[in-house]
Amino acid sequence: MSALRMPRVAGVQFKPFRAKGWGRIAFLVVTSVLMLVPMYLLIISAFKSQQDILAHPFSLSPDQLTTEYLRKAATNPDFNILKGYAVTILFVVSVNVLSVALAGPVSYVIARRSERRYRMLLLLFVAGTFIPSQVLVIPVVYTLKFLGLMGTIPGFVLFETTLTLPFSIFLYAGYIMTIPASLDEAAAVDGAGKHRVFWSIVFPLMKPAVVTMVILNTFSVWNDFVNPQIILGPGSGLYTVTTGVYAAVSQYSTDYTVVFPTLLLAVAPLLVVFVLLQRHVISGLTAGATKG
Repeated sequence: MSALRMPRVAGVQFKPFRAKGWGRIAFLVVTSVLMLVPMYLLIISAFKSQQDILAHPFSLSPDQLTTEYLRKAATNPDFNILKGYAVTILFVVSVNVLSVALAGPVSYVIARRSERRYRMLLLLFVAGTFIPSQVLVIPVVYTLKFLGLMGTIPGFVLFETTLTLPFSIFLYAGYIMTIPASLDEAAAVDGAGKHRVFWSIVFPLMKPAVVTMVILNTFSVWNDFVNPQIILGPGSGLYTVTTGVYAAVSQYSTDYTVVFPTLLLAVAPLLVVFVLLQRHVISGLTAGATKG
């Protein structure tokens, strides 16, 4: 039996023991360990010498820790980390603005129309979430070359924005379906057009979903390596955080006092953002899950 009856003692009813509950806990513990151990090694190794990293990779002794290697990584002549931050933030902001401006109105139309063709259109966008971006790289390269946008900031921003649209439209449409259509009708009675209804009435109510997508898109653009490496290329002189880190550590692949501090500087902003905004991600993903 998967559950055992527990006796009532002094008016207290013990909850039955369930094997599947312990199995779920064990799965979560194992998954957490597999994810946290590499991060732990990355953080402590960024403050240790090469000898300590090789001899005692898991040890955490104050005598072994120093910020010397982190300072050297921040001033590495092979990669200006501050410039990498600036370029990546430019891409993140541009992609998020375009994604919201394009996905928002499309989602509103799909959510407010009941015709079958709009449901099929939503399914088409959902299908786009299952296509790996690497599959699209070759046709995108030919398209950008034809348009003269290969190796340029606009070309890369347009491609990254396109990658964010399928899931953004899916999430926004599901969330808009939970917003009463009577609000649209009341605004229309007052003379508001469709664009004003969306941007003035509906869009402010979409804050949880919008914040969630902004965070997810930020992670996606920040962590992307293959697309900027191919579309921008070394010849453009533009390095994102990931491509810059690769250029900085590729020649020091066995010097862990260069590799680990540089990697930590690359992921540190995302760690801070995730810790501060993780509740918005969870609430945004679940807010529109009750309808659609």
